[in-house]
Amino acid sequence: MTVSNIPGPLINDRYKSDPVGRFLDFILKKREQELPFVGLYCGYAPVELIRAMGAVPVSLCASSQRTIPAAEAVLPANLCPLIKSSFGFIRTNTCLLFELSEAVIGETTCDGKKKMFELISHLKPTHVMDLPQLPDEEDVRERWTEMVSKLKIFLETTFQANIAADRLEAEIRETNKKCGLIDGFFDYMTLHPPPLNCQELYDVIGLDAVTNSGELQALMAGISRTLDERIAAGICFGTPASPRVLVSGCPIGGDSGKVIRIIEEAGGVIVALEACSGMKGYSIRIEEGTGDPLRAVAEATLKIPCSCMTPNGGRLAMLDKMIRRFRPDVVIDVVLHACHAYNVESYKIMKHAQYRHGLPCLKIETDYSDGDVEQIRTRVEALFDSL
Repeated sequence: MTVSNIPGPLINDRYKSDPVGRFLDFILKKREQELPFVGLYCGYAPVELIRAMGAVPVSLCASSQRTIPAAEAVLPANLCPLIKSSFGFIRTNTCLLFELSEAVIGETTCDGKKKMFELISHLKPTHVMDLPQLPDEEDVRERWTEMVSKLKIFLETTFQANIAADRLEAEIRETNKKCGLIDGFFDYMTLHPPPLNCQELYDVIGLDAVTNSGELQALMAGISRTLDERIAAGICFGTPASPRVLVSGCPIGGDSGKVIRIIEEAGGVIVALEACSGMKGYSIRIEEGTGDPLRAVAEATLKIPCSCMTPNGGRLAMLDKMIRRFRPDVVIDVVLHACHAYNVESYKIMKHAQYRHGLPCLKIETDYSDGDVEQIRTRVEALFDSL
């Protein structure tokens, strides 16, 4: 929704403002260079180790309703749709990135995922990282550093490669540069109203996976010019009266993106995405120049405040920072069916937002189907009407 004329594309013609086309272009170029691919499912798997040996980390397909029926022939129907979709893509041979990957890295963030890894481990070399889930224990950093060290050994053995400390240090600097660029870009979402919508926000976040820091910096310069031109021309999304929404909870993408669409169609403006597929990971930095880059990577990834952690004070602290920065009017917590950790933690998230920040909250439990679209629409519209 704009208050002025419809804006032009945010990302320049070289990338066609098309995330799929941009990503396929990236994949083809890496294939031409004969670089190996490593498939990932979660942000706890350190991409710096993969890049340090000259390989390409890729996030595997996990967000389509289309592949779930094939998965349910093996998996229980009441399992998380993200897990079923992931397994369905593999079972139907329709995930190009899984087919390209020469190895897969998993992690024990939930019971469903770790059991799914057992069902696919015979297809590709698969390494499962045992994620410690009590972040306040004294030895947690040592145990997770050991897991990252085991991942290093797995990658070096599988690919007959050497992950040198200086290369890993270079990739740490690369990650920090990209995170700084994208996190700085989020300042545009603090404007009231912002000059871009949520899909454009996701498009920019997606640049992280397909650029190096130099390319990203050049693209960001062009994006910033476009947004500054929009601001000067009075082009924005929503109005000063539009509800500013912070969306928290499970990863949202693909078919679960229906929630984003409904919020915007109901007149809301999404200014912050708390999920791990959104903004919060870009505020984390890896310590540089420690002399032990492996440990530095391990300690940084352990700071990700996923609901699998208990107690998960880091998530509440991250929520505080995002609310202060983006000044939402409401919090909408999105939980995928059968994601028990996020579902239980939703109570704490909503109470924290209500009592600490005085924000109205709405919890939405959903899956990848369209069967609940009108129900969600009714609840979101009622929330906005109550403001």
